[in-house]
Amino acid sequence: MQLLRIYHINRVMLEHGLDELIPAKWLPWYVRLMRMSIFWIRNQHKEKNAGARLTLALQALGPVFIKFGQMLSTRRDLLPPEIANELAMLQDRVKPFDSQRATAIILKALNISSLDQVFGEFSETPLASASIAQVHAAKLKDCNTDVVVKVLRPDIRKTIKADTELMLTFAKVLQKWLPDGKRLRPVEVVKEYEKTIVDELDLNREAANGMQLGRNFEGSEALYVPNIYSDYCTKNVLVMERIYGIPISNIEALIEQDTNLRILAERGVEVFFTQVFRDSFFHADMHPGNIFVSRENPQNPQYIAIDFGIVGTLNQEDKRYLAENFIAFFNRDYRKVAQLHADSGWVPSDTNIDEFEVAIRTVCEPIFQKPLAEISFGNVLVQLFNTARRFNMVVQPQLVLLQKTLLYIEGLGRQLYPQLDLWQTAKPFLENWMREQIGVRAMFSKVKSNLPFWSEKLPDMPDLLYDTLKQVKHFPEKQQQANAALLQQQKRAQKALHFSIVGATLIIVAAILPLYPAHWSLSAGLALLGSGCWFVAWWKGRR
Repeated sequence: MQLLRIYHINRVMLEHGLDELIPAKWLPWYVRLMRMSIFWIRNQHKEKNAGARLTLALQALGPVFIKFGQMLSTRRDLLPPEIANELAMLQDRVKPFDSQRATAIILKALNISSLDQVFGEFSETPLASASIAQVHAAKLKDCNTDVVVKVLRPDIRKTIKADTELMLTFAKVLQKWLPDGKRLRPVEVVKEYEKTIVDELDLNREAANGMQLGRNFEGSEALYVPNIYSDYCTKNVLVMERIYGIPISNIEALIEQDTNLRILAERGVEVFFTQVFRDSFFHADMHPGNIFVSRENPQNPQYIAIDFGIVGTLNQEDKRYLAENFIAFFNRDYRKVAQLHADSGWVPSDTNIDEFEVAIRTVCEPIFQKPLAEISFGNVLVQLFNTARRFNMVVQPQLVLLQKTLLYIEGLGRQLYPQLDLWQTAKPFLENWMREQIGVRAMFSKVKSNLPFWSEKLPDMPDLLYDTLKQVKHFPEKQQQANAALLQQQKRAQKALHFSIVGATLIIVAAILPLYPAHWSLSAGLALLGSGCWFVAWWKGRR
Protein backbone atom coordinates (compact mmCIF):
# COMPACT_ATOMS: atom_id res chain seq x y z
CA MET A 1 0.00 0.00 0.00
CA GLN A 2 2.80 2.41 0.94
CA LEU A 3 4.77 1.51 -2.19
CA LEU A 4 1.71 2.32 -4.30
CA ARG A 5 1.32 5.67 -2.53
CA ILE A 6 5.02 6.47 -3.10
CA TYR A 7 4.61 5.64 -6.78
CA HIS A 8 1.49 7.84 -6.99
CA ILE A 9 3.31 10.78 -5.36
CA ASN A 10 6.24 10.41 -7.75
CA ARG A 11 3.95 10.12 -10.75
CA VAL A 12 1.98 13.27 -9.81
CA MET A 13 5.17 15.25 -9.22
CA LEU A 14 6.60 14.19 -12.59
CA GLU A 15 3.32 14.77 -14.45
CA HIS A 16 3.35 18.35 -13.19
CA GLY A 17 7.04 18.87 -13.88
CA LEU A 18 8.00 19.61 -10.28
CA ASP A 19 11.38 17.95 -10.82
CA GLU A 20 12.16 20.77 -13.26
CA LEU A 21 11.97 23.27 -10.38
CA ILE A 22 15.16 21.77 -8.91
CA PRO A 23 18.29 23.09 -10.64
CA ALA A 24 20.12 20.28 -12.46
CA LYS A 25 23.40 21.21 -10.74
CA TRP A 26 21.83 20.22 -7.39
CA LEU A 27 21.01 16.70 -8.60
CA PRO A 28 23.66 13.95 -8.58
CA TRP A 29 24.31 12.25 -11.92
CA TYR A 30 22.63 9.01 -10.83
CA VAL A 31 19.39 10.88 -9.99
CA ARG A 32 19.36 12.52 -13.42
CA LEU A 33 20.04 9.15 -15.06
CA MET A 34 17.20 7.50 -13.10
CA ARG A 35 14.86 10.32 -14.10
CA MET A 36 15.60 9.77 -17.78
CA SER A 37 15.56 5.97 -17.75
CA ILE A 38 13.19 4.64 -15.09
CA PHE A 39 10.76 7.48 -14.53
CA TRP A 40 9.58 7.88 -18.10
CA ILE A 41 6.56 10.08 -17.22
CA ARG A 42 6.88 13.53 -18.77
CA ASN A 43 5.55 16.95 -17.77
CA GLN A 44 1.94 17.21 -18.99
CA HIS A 45 1.46 20.86 -17.95
CA LYS A 46 4.29 22.62 -19.77
CA GLU A 47 2.05 25.53 -20.72
CA LYS A 48 1.48 26.45 -17.04
CA ASN A 49 3.85 28.41 -14.84
CA ALA A 50 5.67 26.87 -11.86
CA GLY A 51 3.16 28.14 -9.29
CA ALA A 52 0.15 26.71 -11.14
CA ARG A 53 1.88 23.34 -11.59
CA LEU A 54 2.81 23.17 -7.91
CA THR A 55 -0.75 24.08 -6.87
CA LEU A 56 -2.32 21.46 -9.15
CA ALA A 57 0.10 18.80 -7.91
CA LEU A 58 -0.65 19.51 -4.24
CA GLN A 59 -4.39 19.35 -4.98
CA ALA A 60 -3.96 15.99 -6.68
CA LEU A 61 -1.95 14.60 -3.76
CA GLY A 62 -4.62 15.34 -1.17
CA PRO A 63 -5.24 17.16 2.13
CA VAL A 64 -1.88 16.60 3.82
CA PHE A 65 -0.06 18.22 0.89
CA ILE A 66 -2.71 20.93 0.47
CA LYS A 67 -2.20 22.03 4.06
CA PHE A 68 1.53 22.29 3.43
CA GLY A 69 0.76 24.52 0.45
CA GLN A 70 -1.59 26.66 2.54
CA MET A 71 1.17 27.32 5.04
CA LEU A 72 3.67 28.15 2.28
CA SER A 73 1.19 30.59 0.71
CA THR A 74 1.31 32.83 3.79
CA ARG A 75 5.11 33.24 3.57
CA ARG A 76 5.48 35.59 0.62
CA ASP A 77 8.87 36.62 1.99
CA LEU A 78 10.16 33.10 1.30
CA LEU A 79 8.56 32.50 -2.13
CA PRO A 80 8.47 34.26 -5.50
CA PRO A 81 5.16 36.19 -5.97
CA GLU A 82 3.96 34.00 -8.89
CA ILE A 83 4.20 30.86 -6.72
CA ALA A 84 2.72 32.45 -3.59
CA ASN A 85 -0.27 33.83 -5.56
CA GLU A 86 -1.05 30.43 -7.06
CA LEU A 87 -0.67 28.61 -3.71
CA ALA A 88 -3.16 31.06 -2.17
CA MET A 89 -5.86 29.25 -4.16
CA LEU A 90 -5.41 26.28 -1.82
CA GLN A 91 -6.87 28.32 1.03
CA ASP A 92 -10.46 28.13 -0.21
CA ARG A 93 -10.48 27.31 -3.93
CA VAL A 94 -9.55 23.65 -4.03
CA LYS A 95 -11.44 21.64 -6.66
CA PRO A 96 -14.85 20.79 -5.09
CA PHE A 97 -16.48 17.37 -5.09
CA ASP A 98 -19.85 16.63 -6.67
CA SER A 99 -22.75 18.62 -5.14
CA GLN A 100 -25.12 15.65 -5.35
CA ARG A 101 -22.79 13.66 -3.11
CA ALA A 102 -22.71 16.61 -0.71
CA THR A 103 -26.51 16.69 -0.64
CA ALA A 104 -26.67 12.94 0.01
CA ILE A 105 -24.22 13.27 2.91
CA ILE A 106 -26.29 16.10 4.47
CA LEU A 107 -29.57 14.15 4.15
CA LYS A 108 -28.08 11.08 5.79
CA ALA A 109 -26.31 13.04 8.54
CA LEU A 110 -29.41 15.05 9.53
CA ASN A 111 -31.71 12.03 9.05
CA ILE A 112 -34.07 13.88 6.72
CA SER A 113 -35.60 12.97 3.36
CA SER A 114 -35.44 16.44 1.81
CA LEU A 115 -33.33 19.56 2.39
CA ASP A 116 -36.59 21.58 2.53
CA GLN A 117 -37.26 20.09 5.97
CA VAL A 118 -34.38 22.12 7.46
CA PHE A 119 -33.36 24.75 4.92
CA GLY A 120 -35.55 27.40 3.29
CA GLU A 121 -32.81 27.91 0.70
CA PHE A 122 -29.77 25.83 -0.26
CA SER A 123 -27.16 26.57 -2.92
CA GLU A 124 -25.81 23.48 -4.64
CA THR A 125 -22.81 25.42 -5.94
CA PRO A 126 -20.13 25.39 -3.23
CA LEU A 127 -19.33 28.75 -1.68
CA ALA A 128 -15.76 27.62 -0.97
CA SER A 129 -13.80 24.39 -1.03
CA ALA A 130 -10.71 23.45 0.95
CA SER A 131 -8.60 20.38 1.72
CA ILE A 132 -10.93 18.65 4.19
CA ALA A 133 -14.41 19.93 3.34
CA GLN A 134 -16.49 22.31 1.23
CA VAL A 135 -19.21 24.76 2.27
CA HIS A 136 -22.60 25.59 0.77
CA ALA A 137 -24.67 28.72 1.39
CA ALA A 138 -28.12 28.10 2.89
CA LYS A 139 -30.91 29.65 4.99
CA LEU A 140 -32.33 27.92 8.06
CA LYS A 141 -36.08 27.43 7.75
CA ASP A 142 -37.09 27.83 11.40
CA CYS A 143 -35.30 31.17 12.07
CA ASN A 144 -34.75 32.49 8.52
CA THR A 145 -31.01 32.92 9.23
CA ASP A 146 -28.25 32.87 6.63
CA VAL A 147 -25.89 29.97 7.31
CA VAL A 148 -23.15 27.94 5.67
CA VAL A 149 -23.23 24.15 5.64
CA LYS A 150 -19.83 22.51 5.86
CA VAL A 151 -19.62 18.99 4.43
CA LEU A 152 -16.67 16.66 4.94
CA ARG A 153 -15.13 15.28 1.76
CA PRO A 154 -16.15 11.64 1.15
CA ASP A 155 -13.45 8.98 1.58
CA ILE A 156 -11.06 11.60 2.96
CA ARG A 157 -10.02 9.38 5.88
CA LYS A 158 -8.45 6.74 3.64
CA THR A 159 -6.21 9.28 1.89
CA ILE A 160 -5.13 10.89 5.15
CA LYS A 161 -4.47 7.51 6.77
CA ALA A 162 -2.29 6.43 3.83
CA ASP A 163 -0.31 9.69 3.88
CA THR A 164 0.25 9.75 7.63
CA GLU A 165 1.37 6.10 7.62
CA LEU A 166 3.82 6.92 4.84
CA MET A 167 5.07 9.97 6.75
CA LEU A 168 5.51 7.84 9.88
CA THR A 169 7.55 5.26 7.94
CA PHE A 170 9.85 7.97 6.56
CA ALA A 171 10.08 9.53 10.04
CA LYS A 172 11.22 6.24 11.58
CA VAL A 173 13.91 5.86 8.91
CA LEU A 174 15.07 9.45 9.43
CA GLN A 175 15.11 9.11 13.21
CA LYS A 176 17.21 5.95 12.97
CA TRP A 177 19.71 6.98 10.31
CA LEU A 178 20.02 10.77 10.40
CA PRO A 179 22.75 12.14 12.70
CA ASP A 180 20.17 14.60 14.10
CA GLY A 181 17.36 12.01 14.18
CA LYS A 182 16.98 11.75 17.94
CA ARG A 183 17.18 15.51 18.42
CA LEU A 184 14.63 16.32 15.71
CA ARG A 185 12.21 13.61 16.96
CA PRO A 186 10.44 13.21 13.58
CA VAL A 187 8.34 10.25 14.80
CA GLU A 188 6.86 12.24 17.68
CA VAL A 189 6.24 15.23 15.39
CA VAL A 190 4.41 13.10 12.81
CA LYS A 191 2.31 11.42 15.52
CA GLU A 192 1.35 14.84 16.89
CA TYR A 193 0.42 15.98 13.38
CA GLU A 194 -1.54 12.78 12.75
CA LYS A 195 -3.57 13.32 15.93
CA THR A 196 -4.28 16.90 14.88
CA ILE A 197 -5.45 16.15 11.35
CA VAL A 198 -7.54 13.12 12.43
CA ASP A 199 -9.30 15.33 15.00
CA GLU A 200 -10.12 17.73 12.14
CA LEU A 201 -12.19 14.99 10.48
CA ASP A 202 -14.78 15.13 13.28
CA LEU A 203 -17.02 18.17 12.70
CA ASN A 204 -18.67 17.65 16.08
CA ARG A 205 -15.28 18.37 17.60
CA GLU A 206 -14.90 21.44 15.37
CA ALA A 207 -18.30 22.70 16.52
CA ALA A 208 -17.28 22.33 20.16
CA ASN A 209 -13.99 24.12 19.46
CA GLY A 210 -15.82 27.00 17.81
CA MET A 211 -18.26 27.38 20.69
CA GLN A 212 -15.38 27.38 23.18
CA LEU A 213 -13.49 30.04 21.21
CA GLY A 214 -16.69 32.08 20.95
CA ARG A 215 -17.12 32.04 24.74
CA ASN A 216 -13.50 33.04 25.24
CA PHE A 217 -13.92 36.12 23.01
CA GLU A 218 -17.52 37.02 23.82
CA GLY A 219 -17.92 40.81 23.57
CA SER A 220 -14.37 41.27 22.23
CA GLU A 221 -13.61 44.12 19.84
CA ALA A 222 -10.67 42.16 18.42
CA LEU A 223 -12.27 38.86 17.34
CA TYR A 224 -15.75 37.68 16.43
CA VAL A 225 -16.63 33.97 16.24
CA PRO A 226 -19.78 33.09 14.24
CA ASN A 227 -22.62 31.28 15.96
CA ILE A 228 -22.68 27.50 15.51
CA TYR A 229 -26.02 25.68 15.33
CA SER A 230 -25.14 22.55 17.26
CA ASP A 231 -28.58 20.95 16.69
CA TYR A 232 -27.62 20.52 13.04
CA CYS A 233 -24.03 19.42 13.56
CA THR A 234 -22.87 15.83 13.10
CA LYS A 235 -19.57 14.07 12.54
CA ASN A 236 -19.44 15.06 8.86
CA VAL A 237 -21.80 18.09 8.65
CA LEU A 238 -21.58 21.46 10.42
CA VAL A 239 -24.01 24.39 10.22
CA MET A 240 -22.72 27.84 11.14
CA GLU A 241 -23.78 31.48 10.87
CA ARG A 242 -22.78 32.97 7.53
CA ILE A 243 -20.47 35.98 7.75
CA TYR A 244 -19.95 38.71 5.14
CA GLY A 245 -16.52 40.03 6.04
CA ILE A 246 -13.59 40.88 3.76
CA PRO A 247 -11.00 38.10 3.32
CA ILE A 248 -7.81 39.09 5.12
CA SER A 249 -5.83 38.45 1.92
CA ASN A 250 -7.84 41.09 -0.01
CA ILE A 251 -5.63 44.04 0.94
CA GLU A 252 -7.09 46.20 -1.84
CA ALA A 253 -10.63 45.90 -0.42
CA LEU A 254 -9.38 46.65 3.08
CA ILE A 255 -7.62 49.79 1.86
CA GLU A 256 -10.66 50.81 -0.20
CA GLN A 257 -12.91 50.84 2.88
CA ASP A 258 -10.21 52.81 4.77
CA THR A 259 -9.39 50.05 7.27
CA ASN A 260 -6.83 50.99 9.91
CA LEU A 261 -4.23 48.37 8.96
CA ARG A 262 -1.89 49.22 11.84
CA ILE A 263 -4.57 48.50 14.45
CA LEU A 264 -5.63 45.41 12.51
CA ALA A 265 -2.07 44.04 12.48
CA GLU A 266 -1.55 44.82 16.17
CA ARG A 267 -4.85 43.13 17.05
CA GLY A 268 -3.72 40.02 15.19
CA VAL A 269 -0.76 39.78 17.56
CA GLU A 270 -3.03 40.54 20.54
CA VAL A 271 -5.53 37.82 19.55
CA PHE A 272 -2.77 35.25 19.16
CA PHE A 273 -1.13 35.91 22.53
CA THR A 274 -4.52 36.13 24.28
CA GLN A 275 -5.50 32.71 22.97
CA VAL A 276 -2.17 31.15 23.92
CA PHE A 277 -1.44 32.68 27.32
CA ARG A 278 -4.84 33.69 28.70
CA ASP A 279 -6.97 30.81 27.43
CA SER A 280 -4.45 28.04 26.65
CA PHE A 281 -6.70 27.36 23.67
CA PHE A 282 -5.73 28.74 20.28
CA HIS A 283 -6.95 28.57 16.68
CA ALA A 284 -4.11 26.68 15.00
CA ASP A 285 -5.18 26.94 11.34
CA MET A 286 -5.09 30.70 10.83
CA HIS A 287 -4.22 30.81 7.16
CA PRO A 288 -5.83 33.68 5.17
CA GLY A 289 -8.68 31.49 3.93
CA ASN A 290 -9.96 31.19 7.51
CA ILE A 291 -9.64 34.83 8.56
CA PHE A 292 -11.93 37.73 7.59
CA VAL A 293 -12.31 41.37 8.65
CA SER A 294 -15.65 42.88 9.62
CA ARG A 295 -17.01 45.58 7.30
CA GLU A 296 -18.34 47.53 10.28
CA ASN A 297 -16.26 50.35 11.75
CA PRO A 298 -13.08 50.13 9.58
CA GLN A 299 -11.18 52.44 11.97
CA ASN A 300 -11.77 49.95 14.78
CA PRO A 301 -11.41 46.74 12.76
CA GLN A 302 -12.47 43.35 14.07
CA TYR A 303 -11.30 39.91 12.94
CA ILE A 304 -13.74 37.12 12.11
CA ALA A 305 -12.44 33.56 12.42
CA ILE A 306 -13.87 30.40 10.85
CA ASP A 307 -12.80 26.74 10.59
CA PHE A 308 -12.01 25.51 14.09
CA GLY A 309 -10.98 21.97 13.21
CA ILE A 310 -7.41 22.45 14.43
CA VAL A 311 -6.88 24.00 17.85
CA GLY A 312 -3.87 23.86 20.13
CA THR A 313 -3.47 23.78 23.90
CA LEU A 314 -0.50 24.31 26.21
CA ASN A 315 0.05 23.15 29.76
CA GLN A 316 0.95 25.60 32.51
CA GLU A 317 4.64 24.73 32.52
CA ASP A 318 5.10 25.21 28.76
CA LYS A 319 3.17 28.49 28.92
CA ARG A 320 5.37 29.86 31.68
CA TYR A 321 8.60 28.87 29.93
CA LEU A 322 7.39 30.36 26.65
CA ALA A 323 6.30 33.62 28.26
CA GLU A 324 9.60 33.95 30.12
CA ASN A 325 11.49 33.20 26.90
CA PHE A 326 9.52 35.79 24.93
CA ILE A 327 10.04 38.47 27.58
CA ALA A 328 13.74 37.67 27.84
CA PHE A 329 14.00 37.93 24.04
CA PHE A 330 12.17 41.26 24.01
CA ASN A 331 14.48 42.56 26.77
CA ARG A 332 17.50 41.16 24.90
CA ASP A 333 18.43 39.14 27.98
CA TYR A 334 20.07 36.35 26.01
CA ARG A 335 21.70 34.89 29.10
CA LYS A 336 18.27 34.21 30.58
CA VAL A 337 17.05 32.75 27.29
CA ALA A 338 19.96 30.32 27.29
CA GLN A 339 19.39 29.40 30.95
CA LEU A 340 15.65 28.89 30.41
CA HIS A 341 16.34 26.48 27.55
CA ALA A 342 18.66 24.47 29.80
CA ASP A 343 16.22 24.51 32.76
CA SER A 344 13.33 23.32 30.60
CA GLY A 345 15.37 20.46 29.14
CA TRP A 346 15.18 21.81 25.59
CA VAL A 347 18.98 21.64 25.43
CA PRO A 348 21.22 19.15 27.31
CA SER A 349 21.96 20.04 30.94
CA ASP A 350 25.72 20.10 30.24
CA THR A 351 25.35 22.82 27.56
CA ASN A 352 27.88 25.64 27.87
CA ILE A 353 25.56 28.54 28.74
CA ASP A 354 28.11 31.19 27.77
CA GLU A 355 28.52 29.79 24.26
CA PHE A 356 24.78 29.28 23.88
CA GLU A 357 24.16 32.90 24.91
CA VAL A 358 26.60 34.18 22.29
CA ALA A 359 24.97 32.03 19.58
CA ILE A 360 21.47 33.31 20.42
CA ARG A 361 22.67 36.92 20.46
CA THR A 362 24.28 36.45 17.04
CA VAL A 363 20.95 35.33 15.55
CA CYS A 364 18.52 37.63 17.35
CA GLU A 365 20.28 40.96 17.80
CA PRO A 366 20.13 41.98 14.11
CA ILE A 367 16.33 41.56 13.96
CA PHE A 368 15.27 43.69 16.94
CA GLN A 369 13.71 47.12 16.48
CA LYS A 370 13.17 46.43 12.81
CA PRO A 371 9.79 46.42 11.07
CA LEU A 372 8.74 43.13 9.51
CA ALA A 373 9.52 44.36 6.01
CA GLU A 374 13.21 44.70 6.87
CA ILE A 375 13.63 41.27 8.47
CA SER A 376 14.80 38.33 6.38
CA PHE A 377 13.05 35.52 8.19
CA GLY A 378 14.41 32.97 5.75
CA ASN A 379 17.91 33.88 6.87
CA VAL A 380 16.84 33.95 10.53
CA LEU A 381 15.29 30.48 10.28
CA VAL A 382 18.44 29.03 8.71
CA GLN A 383 20.56 30.51 11.50
CA LEU A 384 18.17 29.23 14.17
CA PHE A 385 18.27 25.71 12.72
CA ASN A 386 22.06 25.80 12.67
CA THR A 387 22.13 26.98 16.28
CA ALA A 388 19.71 24.24 17.33
CA ARG A 389 21.85 21.60 15.62
CA ARG A 390 25.06 22.92 17.14
CA PHE A 391 23.70 22.77 20.70
CA ASN A 392 21.64 19.56 20.27
CA MET A 393 18.38 21.40 20.92
CA VAL A 394 15.56 18.86 21.14
CA VAL A 395 12.42 19.47 19.09
CA GLN A 396 9.28 19.84 21.25
CA PRO A 397 6.41 18.12 19.35
CA GLN A 398 3.77 19.74 21.59
CA LEU A 399 4.93 23.17 20.35
CA VAL A 400 4.86 22.41 16.62
CA LEU A 401 1.27 23.67 16.25
CA LEU A 402 2.16 26.85 18.11
CA GLN A 403 5.18 27.46 15.89
CA LYS A 404 3.08 26.91 12.76
CA THR A 405 0.44 29.36 14.03
CA LEU A 406 3.09 31.95 14.85
CA LEU A 407 4.36 31.66 11.26
CA TYR A 408 0.80 32.29 10.03
CA ILE A 409 0.42 35.34 12.28
CA GLU A 410 3.76 36.79 11.26
CA GLY A 411 2.91 36.20 7.59
CA LEU A 412 -0.43 38.01 7.98
CA GLY A 413 1.26 40.91 9.77
CA ARG A 414 3.79 41.20 6.95
CA GLN A 415 0.98 41.50 4.37
CA LEU A 416 -1.19 43.89 6.38
CA TYR A 417 1.29 46.31 7.88
CA PRO A 418 4.98 45.66 7.13
CA GLN A 419 5.98 48.46 9.53
CA LEU A 420 4.52 46.51 12.47
CA ASP A 421 6.88 46.31 15.46
CA LEU A 422 6.13 42.74 16.50
CA TRP A 423 8.27 42.96 19.61
CA GLN A 424 6.81 46.15 21.09
CA THR A 425 3.27 45.00 20.33
CA ALA A 426 3.63 41.69 22.15
CA LYS A 427 5.90 42.72 25.05
CA PRO A 428 3.32 44.65 27.19
CA PHE A 429 0.81 41.82 26.89
CA LEU A 430 3.32 39.19 28.04
CA GLU A 431 4.63 41.34 30.88
CA ASN A 432 1.09 41.87 32.15
CA TRP A 433 0.39 38.12 31.91
CA MET A 434 3.53 37.31 33.88
CA ARG A 435 2.52 39.78 36.60
CA GLU A 436 -0.82 38.00 36.88
CA GLN A 437 0.91 34.61 37.17
CA ILE A 438 3.67 35.51 39.62
CA GLY A 439 3.64 37.58 42.82
CA VAL A 440 1.12 38.69 45.46
CA ARG A 441 -1.62 39.40 42.91
CA ALA A 442 -1.31 35.91 41.45
CA MET A 443 -1.28 34.34 44.92
CA PHE A 444 -4.54 36.06 45.92
CA SER A 445 -6.10 35.08 42.60
CA LYS A 446 -5.23 31.41 43.13
CA VAL A 447 -6.49 31.50 46.73
CA LYS A 448 -9.75 33.06 45.53
CA SER A 449 -10.24 30.42 42.83
CA ASN A 450 -9.60 27.62 45.37
CA LEU A 451 -11.92 29.01 48.07
CA PRO A 452 -14.91 26.80 47.12
CA PHE A 453 -12.74 23.68 47.42
CA TRP A 454 -11.24 24.69 50.79
CA SER A 455 -14.62 25.78 52.19
CA GLU A 456 -15.92 22.29 51.39
CA LYS A 457 -12.94 20.57 53.04
CA LEU A 458 -12.63 22.91 56.06
CA PRO A 459 -15.15 21.04 58.30
CA ASP A 460 -13.11 17.85 57.85
CA MET A 461 -9.84 19.49 58.84
CA PRO A 462 -10.05 18.82 62.64
CA ASP A 463 -10.67 15.10 62.09
CA LEU A 464 -7.88 14.92 59.50
CA LEU A 465 -5.52 16.74 61.86
CA TYR A 466 -6.39 14.39 64.73
CA ASP A 467 -5.87 11.29 62.56
CA THR A 468 -2.54 12.66 61.33
CA LEU A 469 -1.28 13.38 64.87
CA LYS A 470 -2.40 9.92 65.97
CA GLN A 471 -0.46 8.33 63.14
CA VAL A 472 2.60 10.44 63.97
CA LYS A 473 2.40 9.28 67.60
CA HIS A 474 2.50 5.62 66.58
CA PHE A 475 4.98 6.17 63.78
CA PRO A 476 8.15 5.26 65.80
CA GLU A 477 6.56 2.01 66.97
CA LYS A 478 5.48 1.09 63.43
CA GLN A 479 8.89 2.02 62.11
CA GLN A 480 10.53 -0.22 64.70
CA GLN A 481 8.25 -3.11 63.73
CA ALA A 482 9.03 -2.57 60.07
CA ASN A 483 12.77 -2.53 60.77
CA ALA A 484 12.49 -5.76 62.79
CA ALA A 485 10.54 -7.43 60.00
CA LEU A 486 13.14 -6.28 57.47
CA LEU A 487 15.95 -7.65 59.66
CA GLN A 488 14.19 -11.02 59.93
CA GLN A 489 13.72 -11.11 56.18
CA GLN A 490 17.41 -10.35 55.63
CA LYS A 491 18.39 -13.16 58.04
CA ARG A 492 16.15 -15.65 56.24
CA ALA A 493 17.59 -14.59 52.91
CA GLN A 494 21.13 -15.01 54.28
CA LYS A 495 20.35 -18.49 55.60
CA ALA A 496 18.75 -19.43 52.27
CA LEU A 497 21.89 -18.25 50.48
CA HIS A 498 24.10 -20.37 52.80
CA PHE A 499 22.02 -23.50 52.20
CA SER A 500 22.09 -22.82 48.43
CA ILE A 501 25.90 -22.57 48.42
CA VAL A 502 26.28 -25.76 50.55
CA GLY A 503 23.81 -27.64 48.37
CA ALA A 504 25.59 -26.55 45.15
CA THR A 505 28.95 -27.62 46.62
CA LEU A 506 27.65 -31.07 47.65
CA ILE A 507 26.11 -31.73 44.22
CA ILE A 508 29.31 -30.69 42.44
CA VAL A 509 31.34 -33.10 44.68
CA ALA A 510 28.78 -35.86 44.03
CA ALA A 511 29.18 -35.31 40.29
CA ILE A 512 33.01 -35.53 40.51
CA LEU A 513 33.24 -38.63 42.82
CA PRO A 514 32.43 -41.22 40.10
CA LEU A 515 35.71 -40.25 38.46
CA TYR A 516 37.53 -41.72 41.46
CA PRO A 517 37.48 -45.27 42.98
CA ALA A 518 34.70 -44.61 45.51
CA HIS A 519 31.48 -46.50 46.23
CA TRP A 520 28.46 -45.19 44.34
CA SER A 521 26.49 -44.85 47.58
CA LEU A 522 28.75 -42.00 48.75
CA SER A 523 28.09 -40.03 45.58
CA ALA A 524 24.32 -40.70 45.80
CA GLY A 525 24.24 -39.67 49.45
CA LEU A 526 26.03 -36.40 48.79
CA ALA A 527 23.67 -35.63 45.86
CA LEU A 528 20.66 -36.35 48.05
CA LEU A 529 22.04 -34.17 50.84
CA GLY A 530 22.74 -31.33 48.37
CA SER A 531 19.20 -31.56 47.01
CA GLY A 532 17.94 -31.37 50.58
CA CYS A 533 19.97 -28.18 51.17
CA TRP A 534 18.47 -26.64 48.02
CA PHE A 535 14.97 -27.54 49.20
CA VAL A 536 15.62 -25.89 52.58
CA ALA A 537 17.00 -22.78 50.80
CA TRP A 538 13.87 -22.60 48.62
CA TRP A 539 11.60 -23.04 51.62
CA LYS A 540 13.31 -20.29 53.63
CA GLY A 541 13.38 -17.97 50.62
CA ARG A 542 9.61 -18.12 50.01
CA ARG A 543 8.62 -17.33 53.61
